[in-house]
Amino acid sequence: MPLLGKAVRHEWALDWDFLSVNHGSFGATPRVVLAAQREWQQRMEAQPGRFMRAVLPDALRHAAERLAAFVGADGKDIAFVENATTGCNAVLRSLHLAPGDEIVALSHGYGAVRNTVRFVCERAGAMMVEAEVPFPRPSGDAIVANVAAAISRRTKLAVVDHITSGSALVLPLQRIVDACHAANVPVLVDGAHGPAQVPLDLHALGADWYTGNCHKWLCAAKGCAFLYTRSDRQTDLHPTTISHGFGKGYLDEFDWIGTRDPSAWLTIGVAIDFHRRLGGEDFMARNIALAAEATSLLARRLNTEAGATGELAGCMGLVRLPLTGPVSAERSADLRTRLLAAGTDAPTHVLAGAIWLRLSAAAYNDIEDYVRLGDIVAGVIRAN
Repeated sequence: MPLLGKAVRHEWALDWDFLSVNHGSFGATPRVVLAAQREWQQRMEAQPGRFMRAVLPDALRHAAERLAAFVGADGKDIAFVENATTGCNAVLRSLHLAPGDEIVALSHGYGAVRNTVRFVCERAGAMMVEAEVPFPRPSGDAIVANVAAAISRRTKLAVVDHITSGSALVLPLQRIVDACHAANVPVLVDGAHGPAQVPLDLHALGADWYTGNCHKWLCAAKGCAFLYTRSDRQTDLHPTTISHGFGKGYLDEFDWIGTRDPSAWLTIGVAIDFHRRLGGEDFMARNIALAAEATSLLARRLNTEAGATGELAGCMGLVRLPLTGPVSAERSADLRTRLLAAGTDAPTHVLAGAIWLRLSAAAYNDIEDYVRLGDIVAGVIRAN
Protein backbone atom coordinates (compact mmCIF):
# COMPACT_ATOMS: atom_id res chain seq x y z
CA MET A 1 0.00 0.00 0.00
CA PRO A 2 1.39 3.48 -0.82
CA LEU A 3 2.43 5.96 1.84
CA LEU A 4 -0.51 7.95 3.16
CA GLY A 5 -1.00 10.81 5.64
CA LYS A 6 1.28 13.76 4.97
CA ALA A 7 2.79 11.95 1.98
CA VAL A 8 -0.42 12.35 -0.05
CA ARG A 9 -1.61 15.77 1.06
CA HIS A 10 -0.46 17.29 -2.23
CA GLU A 11 -3.33 15.36 -3.87
CA TRP A 12 -5.87 17.70 -2.26
CA ALA A 13 -6.38 21.46 -2.37
CA LEU A 14 -7.23 21.57 1.35
CA ASP A 15 -5.99 24.36 3.61
CA TRP A 16 -3.43 22.48 5.69
CA ASP A 17 -3.25 25.22 8.32
CA PHE A 18 -6.76 24.08 9.24
CA LEU A 19 -7.10 20.69 10.96
CA SER A 20 -9.23 18.54 8.65
CA VAL A 21 -10.61 15.64 10.69
CA ASN A 22 -14.19 15.71 9.39
CA HIS A 23 -14.03 13.88 6.09
CA GLY A 24 -17.31 12.18 6.98
CA SER A 25 -19.52 15.24 6.58
CA PHE A 26 -18.70 16.42 3.07
CA GLY A 27 -15.65 14.47 1.91
CA ALA A 28 -12.77 16.21 0.16
CA THR A 29 -12.33 15.98 -3.60
CA PRO A 30 -8.77 15.36 -4.83
CA ARG A 31 -7.20 17.46 -7.53
CA VAL A 32 -7.30 14.66 -10.13
CA VAL A 33 -11.08 14.33 -9.78
CA LEU A 34 -11.60 18.10 -9.90
CA ALA A 35 -9.51 18.24 -13.08
CA ALA A 36 -11.60 15.51 -14.69
CA GLN A 37 -14.77 17.33 -13.67
CA ARG A 38 -13.54 20.54 -15.30
CA GLU A 39 -12.83 18.62 -18.52
CA TRP A 40 -16.39 17.30 -18.60
CA GLN A 41 -17.75 20.77 -17.90
CA GLN A 42 -15.68 22.20 -20.75
CA ARG A 43 -17.00 19.52 -23.12
CA MET A 44 -20.54 20.34 -22.05
CA GLU A 45 -20.13 24.10 -22.44
CA ALA A 46 -18.42 23.77 -25.84
CA GLN A 47 -21.83 22.83 -27.23
CA PRO A 48 -24.50 22.11 -24.60
CA GLY A 49 -27.17 20.82 -26.97
CA ARG A 50 -24.86 18.33 -28.64
CA PHE A 51 -23.48 17.22 -25.27
CA MET A 52 -26.86 16.65 -23.62
CA ARG A 53 -28.27 14.68 -26.55
CA ALA A 54 -25.30 12.91 -28.11
CA VAL A 55 -22.72 12.52 -25.33
CA LEU A 56 -24.41 12.45 -21.94
CA PRO A 57 -26.73 9.40 -22.24
CA ASP A 58 -23.94 6.92 -23.03
CA ALA A 59 -21.43 8.66 -20.72
CA LEU A 60 -23.87 8.45 -17.82
CA ARG A 61 -24.54 4.77 -18.37
CA HIS A 62 -20.79 4.09 -18.68
CA ALA A 63 -20.26 5.81 -15.33
CA ALA A 64 -23.05 3.71 -13.83
CA GLU A 65 -21.37 0.53 -15.05
CA ARG A 66 -18.06 1.56 -13.43
CA LEU A 67 -19.80 2.33 -10.16
CA ALA A 68 -21.88 -0.86 -10.29
CA ALA A 69 -18.74 -2.98 -10.56
CA PHE A 70 -17.32 -1.17 -7.53
CA VAL A 71 -20.39 -1.74 -5.31
CA GLY A 72 -21.31 -5.24 -6.52
CA ALA A 73 -24.36 -4.45 -8.64
CA ASP A 74 -25.54 -4.24 -12.26
CA GLY A 75 -25.38 -0.91 -14.08
CA LYS A 76 -29.05 -1.15 -15.09
CA ASP A 77 -29.97 -1.02 -11.39
CA ILE A 78 -27.93 2.12 -10.64
CA ALA A 79 -29.41 5.61 -10.98
CA PHE A 80 -27.48 8.75 -10.11
CA VAL A 81 -28.79 11.26 -7.57
CA GLU A 82 -27.21 14.28 -5.88
CA ASN A 83 -26.99 12.78 -2.38
CA ALA A 84 -28.30 9.91 -0.29
CA THR A 85 -31.10 12.06 1.15
CA THR A 86 -32.39 12.56 -2.40
CA GLY A 87 -32.28 8.80 -2.95
CA CYS A 88 -34.21 8.15 0.25
CA ASN A 89 -36.78 10.76 -0.73
CA ALA A 90 -37.34 9.08 -4.09
CA VAL A 91 -38.14 5.75 -2.46
CA LEU A 92 -40.17 7.11 0.45
CA ARG A 93 -42.22 9.48 -1.69
CA SER A 94 -43.00 6.69 -4.17
CA LEU A 95 -44.66 4.58 -1.46
CA HIS A 96 -48.41 4.02 -1.44
CA LEU A 97 -49.27 4.34 2.24
CA ALA A 98 -52.67 4.05 3.89
CA PRO A 99 -53.89 5.15 7.32
CA GLY A 100 -52.50 2.83 9.99
CA ASP A 101 -49.49 1.73 7.94
CA GLU A 102 -46.08 1.87 9.64
CA ILE A 103 -42.50 2.60 8.63
CA VAL A 104 -39.70 1.46 10.92
CA ALA A 105 -36.79 3.88 11.34
CA LEU A 106 -33.79 3.87 13.65
CA SER A 107 -33.48 6.15 16.67
CA HIS A 108 -30.02 7.06 15.34
CA GLY A 109 -31.26 7.56 11.79
CA TYR A 110 -30.10 10.62 9.88
CA GLY A 111 -32.25 13.63 10.74
CA ALA A 112 -33.12 14.59 7.16
CA VAL A 113 -34.27 11.05 6.34
CA ARG A 114 -36.25 10.74 9.56
CA ASN A 115 -37.96 14.01 8.58
CA THR A 116 -38.85 12.49 5.22
CA VAL A 117 -40.34 9.44 6.94
CA ARG A 118 -42.36 11.76 9.17
CA PHE A 119 -43.53 13.75 6.13
CA VAL A 120 -44.82 10.79 4.13
CA CYS A 121 -46.41 9.24 7.22
CA GLU A 122 -48.20 12.43 8.25
CA ARG A 123 -49.63 12.91 4.76
CA ALA A 124 -51.01 9.36 4.69
CA GLY A 125 -52.10 9.00 8.32
CA ALA A 126 -49.37 6.39 8.78
CA MET A 127 -46.89 6.11 11.64
CA MET A 128 -43.13 6.11 12.09
CA VAL A 129 -42.10 3.38 14.53
CA GLU A 130 -38.69 3.83 16.13
CA ALA A 131 -36.24 0.96 16.59
CA GLU A 132 -33.94 1.91 19.45
CA VAL A 133 -30.18 1.84 18.88
CA PRO A 134 -28.58 1.21 22.30
CA PHE A 135 -25.91 3.76 23.12
CA PRO A 136 -23.34 4.09 24.58
CA ARG A 137 -21.83 0.60 24.59
CA PRO A 138 -23.89 -0.50 21.58
CA SER A 139 -24.50 -4.15 20.74
CA GLY A 140 -25.00 -5.56 17.26
CA ASP A 141 -27.27 -8.30 18.63
CA ALA A 142 -29.43 -5.73 20.43
CA ILE A 143 -29.72 -3.54 17.32
CA VAL A 144 -30.91 -6.47 15.18
CA ALA A 145 -33.33 -7.58 17.90
CA ASN A 146 -34.75 -4.08 18.29
CA VAL A 147 -35.38 -3.72 14.55
CA ALA A 148 -37.11 -7.11 14.46
CA ALA A 149 -39.22 -6.18 17.51
CA ALA A 150 -40.34 -2.91 15.88
CA ILE A 151 -41.86 -4.76 12.91
CA SER A 152 -45.58 -5.51 12.93
CA ARG A 153 -48.12 -6.76 10.43
CA ARG A 154 -48.67 -3.08 9.50
CA THR A 155 -45.01 -2.41 8.61
CA LYS A 156 -44.63 -1.40 4.97
CA LEU A 157 -40.92 -0.53 5.01
CA ALA A 158 -37.84 -0.49 7.22
CA VAL A 159 -35.39 2.38 6.76
CA VAL A 160 -31.99 1.52 8.19
CA ASP A 161 -28.61 3.18 8.11
CA HIS A 162 -25.55 1.30 6.97
CA ILE A 163 -23.31 3.59 9.04
CA THR A 164 -25.04 6.03 11.38
CA SER A 165 -24.03 9.65 10.98
CA GLY A 166 -24.17 11.08 14.49
CA SER A 167 -23.01 7.98 16.36
CA ALA A 168 -20.68 6.57 13.66
CA LEU A 169 -21.85 2.96 14.10
CA VAL A 170 -21.24 0.40 11.37
CA LEU A 171 -24.44 -1.59 11.77
CA PRO A 172 -24.74 -5.36 11.19
CA LEU A 173 -26.55 -4.62 7.95
CA GLN A 174 -26.79 -8.11 6.48
CA ARG A 175 -28.40 -9.43 9.66
CA ILE A 176 -30.85 -6.50 9.73
CA VAL A 177 -31.84 -7.01 6.09
CA ASP A 178 -32.30 -10.74 6.67
CA ALA A 179 -34.47 -10.12 9.76
CA CYS A 180 -36.69 -7.69 7.85
CA HIS A 181 -37.05 -9.96 4.85
CA ALA A 182 -37.92 -12.88 7.14
CA ALA A 183 -40.92 -10.76 8.17
CA ASN A 184 -41.68 -9.88 4.50
CA VAL A 185 -40.71 -6.25 5.06
CA PRO A 186 -38.72 -4.47 2.31
CA VAL A 187 -35.61 -2.51 3.30
CA LEU A 188 -34.33 0.89 2.24
CA VAL A 189 -30.71 1.34 3.27
CA ASP A 190 -29.43 4.86 3.86
CA GLY A 191 -25.83 4.14 2.90
CA ALA A 192 -24.67 7.76 2.94
CA HIS A 193 -21.37 6.76 4.58
CA GLY A 194 -21.05 3.27 3.12
CA PRO A 195 -19.29 3.41 -0.27
CA ALA A 196 -15.49 3.24 0.18
CA GLN A 197 -15.68 3.37 3.97
CA VAL A 198 -16.44 -0.36 3.95
CA PRO A 199 -16.52 -2.86 1.06
CA LEU A 200 -19.91 -3.29 -0.64
CA ASP A 201 -21.57 -6.18 -2.44
CA LEU A 202 -25.14 -5.10 -3.10
CA HIS A 203 -26.07 -8.33 -4.89
CA ALA A 204 -25.07 -10.35 -1.84
CA LEU A 205 -26.71 -7.91 0.58
CA GLY A 206 -30.09 -8.26 -1.08
CA ALA A 207 -31.56 -4.98 0.16
CA ASP A 208 -34.50 -3.68 -1.87
CA TRP A 209 -32.94 -0.21 -2.18
CA TYR A 210 -29.52 1.14 -1.23
CA THR A 211 -28.56 4.78 -1.67
CA GLY A 212 -25.03 5.99 -1.04
CA ASN A 213 -22.82 9.04 -1.38
CA CYS A 214 -19.68 8.87 -3.49
CA HIS A 215 -18.49 12.37 -2.56
CA LYS A 216 -17.67 11.25 0.99
CA TRP A 217 -15.33 8.26 1.34
CA LEU A 218 -14.87 7.61 -2.38
CA CYS A 219 -13.71 11.23 -2.82
CA ALA A 220 -15.86 11.93 -5.87
CA ALA A 221 -16.98 15.45 -6.69
CA LYS A 222 -19.70 17.04 -4.57
CA GLY A 223 -23.17 15.94 -5.57
CA CYS A 224 -22.20 12.44 -6.70
CA ALA A 225 -24.46 9.80 -5.18
CA PHE A 226 -26.47 6.81 -6.40
CA LEU A 227 -29.65 4.89 -5.84
CA TYR A 228 -29.48 1.13 -6.32
CA THR A 229 -32.88 -0.44 -6.84
CA ARG A 230 -33.29 -4.20 -7.05
CA SER A 231 -34.83 -5.10 -10.40
CA ASP A 232 -38.11 -6.33 -8.88
CA ARG A 233 -38.56 -3.01 -7.05
CA GLN A 234 -38.16 -0.64 -9.98
CA THR A 235 -41.79 -0.55 -11.09
CA ASP A 236 -43.60 2.53 -9.77
CA LEU A 237 -40.43 4.07 -8.35
CA HIS A 238 -40.02 7.71 -9.38
CA PRO A 239 -37.48 10.48 -8.81
CA THR A 240 -38.60 13.36 -6.65
CA THR A 241 -38.76 15.51 -9.80
CA ILE A 242 -41.21 14.10 -12.35
CA SER A 243 -40.12 14.92 -15.88
CA HIS A 244 -40.19 13.73 -19.50
CA GLY A 245 -39.35 10.12 -18.65
CA PHE A 246 -42.44 9.59 -16.52
CA GLY A 247 -43.88 6.13 -17.10
CA LYS A 248 -41.00 5.03 -19.35
CA GLY A 249 -39.10 3.04 -16.76
CA TYR A 250 -36.55 3.38 -13.99
CA LEU A 251 -33.52 4.69 -15.88
CA ASP A 252 -35.49 6.88 -18.29
CA GLU A 253 -37.07 8.63 -15.34
CA PHE A 254 -33.91 9.09 -13.27
CA ASP A 255 -31.32 9.80 -15.99
CA TRP A 256 -33.08 12.91 -17.18
CA ILE A 257 -35.13 15.15 -14.88
CA GLY A 258 -34.11 18.44 -16.52
CA THR A 259 -31.03 20.57 -17.10
CA ARG A 260 -28.35 20.11 -14.44
CA ASP A 261 -24.59 19.70 -14.26
CA PRO A 262 -23.86 15.94 -14.56
CA SER A 263 -20.07 16.31 -14.35
CA ALA A 264 -19.78 14.98 -10.78
CA TRP A 265 -21.31 11.66 -11.87
CA LEU A 266 -19.20 11.41 -15.01
CA THR A 267 -15.95 11.51 -13.01
CA ILE A 268 -16.86 8.48 -10.88
CA GLY A 269 -14.39 6.31 -12.78
CA VAL A 270 -11.54 8.68 -11.95
CA ALA A 271 -12.54 8.62 -8.28
CA ILE A 272 -12.59 4.80 -8.28
CA ASP A 273 -9.16 4.69 -9.93
CA PHE A 274 -7.82 7.14 -7.32
CA HIS A 275 -9.24 5.03 -4.51
CA ARG A 276 -7.56 1.93 -5.90
CA ARG A 277 -4.28 3.81 -6.25
CA LEU A 278 -4.46 4.56 -2.54
CA GLY A 279 -4.85 0.86 -1.80
CA GLY A 280 -8.51 -0.10 -2.27
CA GLU A 281 -9.72 -2.42 0.50
CA ASP A 282 -6.34 -2.24 2.26
CA PHE A 283 -6.79 1.53 2.30
CA MET A 284 -10.23 1.20 3.89
CA ALA A 285 -8.78 -1.09 6.57
CA ARG A 286 -5.99 1.42 7.23
CA ASN A 287 -8.51 4.22 7.79
CA ILE A 288 -10.56 2.06 10.17
CA ALA A 289 -7.44 1.23 12.17
CA LEU A 290 -6.39 4.89 12.26
CA ALA A 291 -9.84 5.97 13.43
CA ALA A 292 -9.71 3.39 16.25
CA GLU A 293 -6.25 4.59 17.33
CA ALA A 294 -7.34 8.24 17.14
CA THR A 295 -10.53 7.60 19.12
CA SER A 296 -8.61 5.82 21.85
CA LEU A 297 -6.01 8.59 21.95
CA LEU A 298 -8.61 11.34 22.29
CA ALA A 299 -10.59 9.44 24.94
CA ARG A 300 -7.43 9.06 27.03
CA ARG A 301 -6.45 12.69 26.44
CA LEU A 302 -9.85 13.89 27.72
CA ASN A 303 -10.17 11.16 30.38
CA THR A 304 -13.51 10.06 28.99
CA GLU A 305 -15.10 7.24 26.98
CA ALA A 306 -15.25 6.24 23.33
CA GLY A 307 -18.31 5.33 21.30
CA ALA A 308 -18.28 2.29 19.00
CA THR A 309 -15.36 -0.13 19.02
CA GLY A 310 -14.62 -3.41 17.31
CA GLU A 311 -16.92 -4.60 14.54
CA LEU A 312 -19.29 -1.64 14.96
CA ALA A 313 -16.51 0.89 14.29
CA GLY A 314 -15.48 2.27 10.90
CA CYS A 315 -13.50 5.25 9.61
CA MET A 316 -15.18 7.57 12.11
CA GLY A 317 -14.95 7.59 15.89
CA LEU A 318 -16.94 9.14 18.72
CA VAL A 319 -15.68 10.51 22.04
CA ARG A 320 -17.82 11.84 24.90
CA LEU A 321 -16.86 15.38 25.85
CA PRO A 322 -16.21 15.73 29.60
CA LEU A 323 -18.54 18.64 30.20
CA THR A 324 -20.40 19.81 33.26
CA GLY A 325 -23.70 21.62 33.24
CA PRO A 326 -26.67 21.34 30.90
CA VAL A 327 -26.66 19.22 27.74
CA SER A 328 -28.58 20.66 24.81
CA ALA A 329 -28.52 20.93 21.04
CA GLU A 330 -27.80 24.64 21.43
CA ARG A 331 -24.73 23.98 23.57
CA SER A 332 -23.53 21.34 21.10
CA ALA A 333 -23.89 23.82 18.23
CA ASP A 334 -22.02 26.46 20.21
CA LEU A 335 -19.16 24.04 20.88
CA ARG A 336 -18.89 23.24 17.19
CA THR A 337 -18.75 26.94 16.39
CA ARG A 338 -15.96 27.35 18.95
CA LEU A 339 -14.06 24.41 17.47
CA LEU A 340 -14.37 25.94 14.01
CA ALA A 341 -12.99 29.23 15.30
CA ALA A 342 -10.13 27.31 16.96
CA GLY A 343 -9.10 25.73 13.67
CA THR A 344 -10.97 22.46 13.21
CA ASP A 345 -14.42 21.27 12.11
CA ALA A 346 -15.15 18.24 14.27
CA PRO A 347 -18.93 17.67 14.54
CA THR A 348 -20.61 17.40 17.93
CA HIS A 349 -23.82 15.51 18.64
CA VAL A 350 -26.15 15.06 21.60
CA LEU A 351 -26.57 11.37 22.37
CA ALA A 352 -27.58 9.52 25.55
CA GLY A 353 -27.60 12.65 27.66
CA ALA A 354 -24.12 13.78 26.68
CA ILE A 355 -22.34 15.72 23.94
CA TRP A 356 -20.06 13.60 21.78
CA LEU A 357 -17.40 14.66 19.29
CA ARG A 358 -17.01 12.77 16.01
CA LEU A 359 -13.68 12.44 14.22
CA SER A 360 -12.86 10.99 10.83
CA ALA A 361 -9.78 9.22 9.48
CA ALA A 362 -9.05 9.85 5.79
CA ALA A 363 -6.10 9.24 3.49
CA TYR A 364 -4.46 12.56 4.33
CA ASN A 365 -4.67 12.08 8.11
CA ASP A 366 -2.08 10.59 10.44
CA ILE A 367 -2.00 10.16 14.21
CA GLU A 368 -0.36 13.56 14.82
CA ASP A 369 -3.59 15.18 13.63
CA TYR A 370 -5.45 13.74 16.60
CA VAL A 371 -2.79 14.84 19.06
CA ARG A 372 -3.44 18.33 17.74
CA LEU A 373 -7.19 17.74 17.91
CA GLY A 374 -6.89 16.77 21.57
CA ASP A 375 -5.11 20.04 22.34
CA ILE A 376 -7.76 22.09 20.52
CA VAL A 377 -10.69 20.29 22.15
CA ALA A 378 -9.17 20.53 25.63
CA GLY A 379 -8.68 24.26 25.17
CA VAL A 380 -12.25 24.79 23.99
CA ILE A 381 -13.62 22.79 26.93
CA ARG A 382 -11.58 24.81 29.40
CA ALA A 383 -13.01 28.01 27.94
CA ASN A 384 -16.57 26.70 27.91
